[in-house]
Amino acid sequence: MSKPVVFLTSTIPEKGIQLLSDHYTVRLDRGKKWLTKAEIMDSIHDAAALVCLLTDTIDREIIDAARNVKIIANYAVGFNNIDVPYATEKGVLVTNTPGVLTETTAELAWALIFAVSRHIVVADRFVRNGLFQGWDPMLMLGYDISHKTLGLIGMGRIGQAVARMAAGFDMKILYYDLAEISLDPSIKAVSVSLDELCTCADIISVHTPLSKQTYHLCDDSFFRKCHRDTVFINTSRGPVVDEHALADALERGDLAGAGLDVYEQEPVIYHKLLHCDNVVLLPHLGSATHETRENMAIVAATNVIEALNGRKPPHLVNPEAYA
Repeated sequence: MSKPVVFLTSTIPEKGIQLLSDHYTVRLDRGKKWLTKAEIMDSIHDAAALVCLLTDTIDREIIDAARNVKIIANYAVGFNNIDVPYATEKGVLVTNTPGVLTETTAELAWALIFAVSRHIVVADRFVRNGLFQGWDPMLMLGYDISHKTLGLIGMGRIGQAVARMAAGFDMKILYYDLAEISLDPSIKAVSVSLDELCTCADIISVHTPLSKQTYHLCDDSFFRKCHRDTVFINTSRGPVVDEHALADALERGDLAGAGLDVYEQEPVIYHKLLHCDNVVLLPHLGSATHETRENMAIVAATNVIEALNGRKPPHLVNPEAYA
């Protein structure tokens, strides 16, 4: 009897592939970085499970083409790339990989905070271009981080991890979240309105999921309420931020700078942002460490194995589909 097929839209770290290979026939094209929709549909007709990336749009057509698929395992925390309601309607389980990338993404947010506040990228380029002529009391003055006010938009796992890391800098922490949040008792933070966060925070870091309510949450009116020394960071989802409004705010001098790891039309980046010296742009590196990406692969594989064995996967995002 042939083993069930697990189809991967992309190569993931080998430990995850090996876990799946121990139980199933794993199908993937190691030579292709990204598959088209048509390629996914052609490859999935006999698969029992689909392991996909956040960059794969898993819509109704793909779900309909995946007639035998019991689980869609997203290799990501977010799952807005999947039509979850339709998958649920079809009885298909959808899972994600939360928890294992919390600290990693929080660390990247802090890397961006430092890079923007202290002009790290511009300063590196300045030195490499042979422009450094010696110490200058007015050269590339940045902003302190210690004792400032940190505003967090979204206070889930990653937001709280960022807040815990702020303790060493003696910061006042404000947060805004659409949901009722149970804070880690070690975190001293104050819940405020979005308007108050804009006007009071020296550093704003975004960690909210993408939804209808959070789409363009950071828009023109948001940025106009910030003060001119504000550093703005986004490591959550690109469409939470109106990139045109952000670029305009930077052009007007309404912000000190910005650091982005995600984009509205990823991988396309709004052209004005590419020409701003006070913006640090990263290629979606939030979870990009050896340890974290390997752990994500293990979690995704475990979700698949549990589902195909008739058990409830540990990271199920649509429990109503589990019968």
